[in-house]
Amino acid sequence: MKLYLLLAALLLTLSAHAQLSDSFTDGDFTQKPPWTGDAAGFTINAQKQLQTNGPAVTGTQLQLVTPCQAVTGTTWECWVNIKNTVSSGNYADVWLLADRADLKTSGTQGYFVRLGGTPKEVALFRKNATGSPMYVVDGQDNTLNSTTNNLVRVRVTRSVQNVWTLERDLTGGSNFTTEGTGTDATHQHGGYVGVVVTYSSANSQKYSFTDFRVTDTAPPTPVKATATAARQFDVTFNEPVATGVSAASFRLVAAGALPILSAERDAVDPAVVHLTYAANLPLGSNTVEVRNVADLYGNVAAGPFTVGFVNNGFAVAPGFNQVLITEILANEMPVVGLPTSEYVEVHNPSATAVLDLAGVRLLKPSSTGNPAVFPTGAVLLPGEYAVVCGSTRAAQFAGFGKVFGLTNFPTLTNAGDQLVLRSRTGQTLFEISYSDTWYKDSKKKNGGWALEMVDMANPCAGLANWTASQDGSGGTPGRANSVRATNPDQTPPALLRALATNPTTVRLFFGEKLDSAAVANVALYALTTGIITRATAIAPDFRAVDLTLGAALQANQPLTVTVQRAVDCVGNTIGAAATATFALPGIPAAGDVVINEILFNPRTYAVDFIELLNRSDKYLDVQGWTLSNQKPDGTLDTKFVTAAPYVLAPRQLVVLTERPDIVQAQYPTSHDAAAFLPVSALPTYPDDAGIVSVSSAAGVLLDRYAYDKAQHLALLSDLDGVSLERIRADGPSAAGNFHSAASAVGYATPGRPNSQYQEDPGGDKLFRLEPEVFTPDEDGQQDFTTLNYQLDQPGYAATVTIYDAQGRLIRRLVRNETLPLSGFVQWDGLNDQGRKVPVGAYVLLIELLHPASGNQRQYKKTVVVGARF
Repeated sequence: MKLYLLLAALLLTLSAHAQLSDSFTDGDFTQKPPWTGDAAGFTINAQKQLQTNGPAVTGTQLQLVTPCQAVTGTTWECWVNIKNTVSSGNYADVWLLADRADLKTSGTQGYFVRLGGTPKEVALFRKNATGSPMYVVDGQDNTLNSTTNNLVRVRVTRSVQNVWTLERDLTGGSNFTTEGTGTDATHQHGGYVGVVVTYSSANSQKYSFTDFRVTDTAPPTPVKATATAARQFDVTFNEPVATGVSAASFRLVAAGALPILSAERDAVDPAVVHLTYAANLPLGSNTVEVRNVADLYGNVAAGPFTVGFVNNGFAVAPGFNQVLITEILANEMPVVGLPTSEYVEVHNPSATAVLDLAGVRLLKPSSTGNPAVFPTGAVLLPGEYAVVCGSTRAAQFAGFGKVFGLTNFPTLTNAGDQLVLRSRTGQTLFEISYSDTWYKDSKKKNGGWALEMVDMANPCAGLANWTASQDGSGGTPGRANSVRATNPDQTPPALLRALATNPTTVRLFFGEKLDSAAVANVALYALTTGIITRATAIAPDFRAVDLTLGAALQANQPLTVTVQRAVDCVGNTIGAAATATFALPGIPAAGDVVINEILFNPRTYAVDFIELLNRSDKYLDVQGWTLSNQKPDGTLDTKFVTAAPYVLAPRQLVVLTERPDIVQAQYPTSHDAAAFLPVSALPTYPDDAGIVSVSSAAGVLLDRYAYDKAQHLALLSDLDGVSLERIRADGPSAAGNFHSAASAVGYATPGRPNSQYQEDPGGDKLFRLEPEVFTPDEDGQQDFTTLNYQLDQPGYAATVTIYDAQGRLIRRLVRNETLPLSGFVQWDGLNDQGRKVPVGAYVLLIELLHPASGNQRQYKKTVVVGARF
């Protein structure tokens, strides 16, 4: 009689827990239980035994399987008769535990007893997904040595401690002899038992089987627990458990422990129970208590059993500023004490969250190469630091703690670069644009020292929150920074400017990183006229917001945008409303924009800059404009200003330089950071003389100025770092309209009104002096005087000579030069020898000659050279 019982409710009524019992007495192997596989190759013989009846072909393999999930604490029995000589081509495998129904495929895993084979033995094997079977118990050779009747009853027992015992009775009875024992816990899950027969052509009907019996009398035992989520953990048993497992069977052993809300058996692996806790699992070591859990066959683990697990926190994907770059070694040479390798340090600032970095990308936005990607399994524990470097350099940092060696680690530019961490979905997690000015130490920036973040709670700050490491080795990779200190950002974001990038989009620029979600609220913004339909923060640095307008703008029609409650990335909010004026740009014409200041001879380790002034009433976009220097052979060294929109308002200044940070550091009290526009490269401007020109995107020459170091004030002993400034905005781009910047402002005013700027005094007099008393001491106040003129007709040639009070010749200021109708000539208080004249009164003799009419005129004007005491 067959018996196949899988329902726990029924098995609980039985004293013997038989999970499979089949002697084929009903003459049918396809039902109760169903055996499947090569069914056509088997039959039930007259003795009510399962017998092979396959094709008479050498090398044939036949299989039959039936479901059975018994795993540990289990006994397997069967009766077998092989009526031929066993060999390498004639043997039977009885599978006790298999993970799939196809026993012949190479990937099947589990355990089986081999009867026969070359050793003619009864042996227990383990089979993995790959490789050859391996012995668990190696039986005695030549046990099955009959040529016509190899009869054997096999019994295999697996204890809950995973000790296997192999027994056999060569008479087919129950007087078992032990072949041996072995311990093996490799495979803990199975779904099938079965047979596989391999034979030669003469033996196709000589294998018989009966009395299959699988018995489980051991209750299930919990073997491990694992935290899988903030409020979830799994308990794994040594065998499948019954359905309907109760949450009351589990209890978390902890002070003030809360109840288990639910228990659910896994749909794929019935040995696993998923448990949901009423709160977040306690971090660290935990213990779960298990009682009254039954297996599939009614064996109940009364318990209590306990099993421990460690909760390091459930790893979650990081969000914005939840994973930080806190240290950068961009220039590894000369070696101070760190490995000779570039690296960055990443940090998890959370006290509780475990971060899953798998798929996070480290990249430079300016690079076209593939980003570096963190591998699967890359996690950062709460408060943990880790070194990130190139994959071939990871071994150099093995002694520094956790290291992620990434393929395609970006090359870090010594002078400065932009780095971004992006999630696997493309979200910006962290951005930093560092510079070598951040070292704040002229020696350390030359190499071997790392840049370190000061305050991890202020991750959006740049220069103010970074400095050179103070550690004697040059850095602190993998551990807390040597410079760490409290350095909060308490300044709200400043609105720098607004720019119409097209007729329906206005871009707002802010002085620091913003809360990208908060500033996307259109209610924060208003226009003098018009409707805003959308606001979007611009990645990856979130220092700009694009406003989408409901109607198109008209060119050169200024509007004002108002911003209220804009929030930076650490929560500071603009108090009073901030405003900025903008307009859709018009078309530039020659003379609309002029060269306003030039630094062509910078100090050592400093850089050039060109300052432009929009002296028109138009809004002008400098996108696609070019700067040039005319070489001695007449060719032009030309560079583009910017490929992005950048609009100049009427009377607005813009400073063009490759390194705004260096220029600002050189002139700390006389620059305006908001006026700087970084350029990738400037033309090469010689330190002695050159010709600088600026042209529009359409190729219109807007301005041209021939500079020369001789145009500097002759009293200056050192010209390095001294700019030439335009005196009058509406005057010509000629030597007479430029002067050395004043010493009182540090010898340059990038982005600010020129120290030597002078308004046109106006009036209707033929000649007038402004000022009539001046003090040529280079303090930025009345350092020179200008002789202004307004002639009655064109064509006059002029000579201007300066005499002292005693009538002695001091300076030939102008020699027979043709003058335009209006203009000015400057005198800097120096004589023809380049020396400063004494304090006193001086006379300017002005001689005019009109060649066409022969008309001659003379005029005298008196000026006083003073001094400050």
